[in-house]
Amino acid sequence: MPKLDLRNPIFHDDDAAREHLEGLLWPDGPVCPRCGVMGDRITKLQGKSTRPGVHKCKDCRKPFSVTVGTVMERSHIPLSKWALAAQLMSSSKKGMSALQLHRMLGTNYETAWFLFHRLREAASDPSSPPIGGENKVIEADETFVGGKAKNKAFGPPPKKMAVFTLIERDGEARSRHVPDVTAKTLRESLVTQADRKSYLMTDEAPTYVKVGREFAGHGSVNHSADEYVRGGFWHTNTAEGYFAILKRGVYGAFHSVSEAHLSRYLAEFDFRYNRRDMTDAERAADLLRGAKGKRLLYRRPDRAAHA
Repeated sequence: MPKLDLRNPIFHDDDAAREHLEGLLWPDGPVCPRCGVMGDRITKLQGKSTRPGVHKCKDCRKPFSVTVGTVMERSHIPLSKWALAAQLMSSSKKGMSALQLHRMLGTNYETAWFLFHRLREAASDPSSPPIGGENKVIEADETFVGGKAKNKAFGPPPKKMAVFTLIERDGEARSRHVPDVTAKTLRESLVTQADRKSYLMTDEAPTYVKVGREFAGHGSVNHSADEYVRGGFWHTNTAEGYFAILKRGVYGAFHSVSEAHLSRYLAEFDFRYNRRDMTDAERAADLLRGAKGKRLLYRRPDRAAHA
């Protein structure tokens, strides 16, 4: 696998980083983010008072750059730092804390926190189709994450937050933060994220008994009786392996995560897991592509209109 070359200009030169981003988001040339036109309807502005990378649409007559409509829009953080942060997030199997990032980028902590959470938003893909299908096996399992009580000198123990994960063997993962692990809650995630033509594999929890009948087949192993593999086929070890990586990130890199942002952390770990066969550079490029169409606002537009 090719090694990361930190001497790459995209990590030090903002013009090189912008051209790199344009190649990823505009593979066929500049596209107006407002009306979607391209080609000869787009003019590149090159005046002395114009910053590099600005284009103008002849239809809507609005200027734009490659960051408009992305999580990077209106950010004052140099694009080279965005590129390096994306590379570091994509290369860190168990994640990287904002404290570590701010030391490596030479920014303050708030900037590093901002960067990573915007990139986690870029990693999310709510339009992903259900996993599994005919002759496919999907493992379903749940776990709890949160800070460890022994690490707190005083105060109540950290809240344990439920995470429900579906993993297709030799395929992708879908993880969600759920309010509880009842049959009703888990069924909603199962039937929306998994193809019911799949064979469902779980542990012995009774919450899976009824929903298991909706799938092509349902098998389980009895963890409470120390049964973890039966016949080489019946197990949930793929899901357990995913949880091991997730928890090493939560406890070892982040130490604790906020419930308000847990879904974004799960999107980050799903993103890396689902692209585990890519090189680090390919994974980072995919992460930057995901920034498109995900501009984040401090206030929801409907609320701003009534403010």
